[in-house]
Amino acid sequence: MGDSRHMTDVAAARSILETLVGFDTTSSRSNIDLIDWVEAYLAQHGVAATRVLGEGGKKANLFATVGPMVEGGVILSGHSDVVPVEGQDWSSDPWTVREADGKLFGRGTCDMKGFIALALAYVPRFLGGSKPVHLAISYDEEVGCKGAPAMIERMAATIPAPRLAVVGEPSSMKIITGHKGSATFEVSVRGHEAHSSLVNHGISANMVAVRLMSELLEIARGLEETADPYNGFDPPQATLTIGKMAGGTANNILAGHASFLFDLRCPPAIDPEAVIAPFRDSCAAMDSEMKARFPDASVSFEQRSSIPPMVAHGSEDAVAFVRTLTGENAPPSQVAYAAEGGQFQQAGFPTVICGPGSIEQAHQPDEWIAISQFEEGARFMERLAEALA
Repeated sequence: MGDSRHMTDVAAARSILETLVGFDTTSSRSNIDLIDWVEAYLAQHGVAATRVLGEGGKKANLFATVGPMVEGGVILSGHSDVVPVEGQDWSSDPWTVREADGKLFGRGTCDMKGFIALALAYVPRFLGGSKPVHLAISYDEEVGCKGAPAMIERMAATIPAPRLAVVGEPSSMKIITGHKGSATFEVSVRGHEAHSSLVNHGISANMVAVRLMSELLEIARGLEETADPYNGFDPPQATLTIGKMAGGTANNILAGHASFLFDLRCPPAIDPEAVIAPFRDSCAAMDSEMKARFPDASVSFEQRSSIPPMVAHGSEDAVAFVRTLTGENAPPSQVAYAAEGGQFQQAGFPTVICGPGSIEQAHQPDEWIAISQFEEGARFMERLAEALA
């Protein structure tokens, strides 16, 4: 394949990337405008796409088969949503791709509209294959991988069995065969307000929340003992962190409300339910204790998301195939973040993570992807088209 053809394809991908970044698909917003554009783009190439709508119809997943409806194809998967830019110090418009110093700046350039743009740019090449490429674009990955499961379920029921799925999270084009599972939880405490001098006349939601958070701190410390230094994860142990907390109205009022969010990230060998069960029991016991004093007081414990881990077992053929596309011979790695890989794997698809850019550049102000990585991603797509021909 000549350099001129390659550079033409890279230029097409750059143009698509600029379009995709221009859609503000922060997880709190709708992604429908982006999905409309992708669906229209695919239609121009004669490719019919399937939407899987989220609740309320304000968000959608999209999947499409490019090429013949036969077994042995490859799923290329990416999420359309991005993390917020509020409160970050950007030196240029986050929703406009800016090139400087061999980098492409913009929200989502790295995580992960770059991968999606590359996959879309090569649709004309994939159309000529004897095996298909199944494109999969999800929503709400950044807030707990909530969108993908409904799409994956539909794909498992409707597409011919693929050989593998490639989730294009930024991995510097290295092959990743495992990620931790992740679960997020919210605890809400309703106290009974009174003057802070009359502690027996009420219950401070803040004081209860602190007691419960201190128990989580002890669980987090205990998890350090679960570390398997040979499991390939950094850090190797399960981790628990409290990410957000709020409560109270004034220093002289026993707080009426308090809440906090925490996440639990476990390697495949650790059962998150077993880790969290004692804390769940503590919340229930505290709820009963508070209600005995004031019936309007309470503690509620809610699981907001659950993402299964991805494991290396069963991905051997997928790794061997992807090696032919990347030229990568180093041992596959494991990552501590959670992704949709475990969800594709649960549906029976052998899965690896492999995509351009580094996770270290994701979620940052002035998020960027190196042009050299973007071009490496294009070579991956080019070799994939050739392998499927």
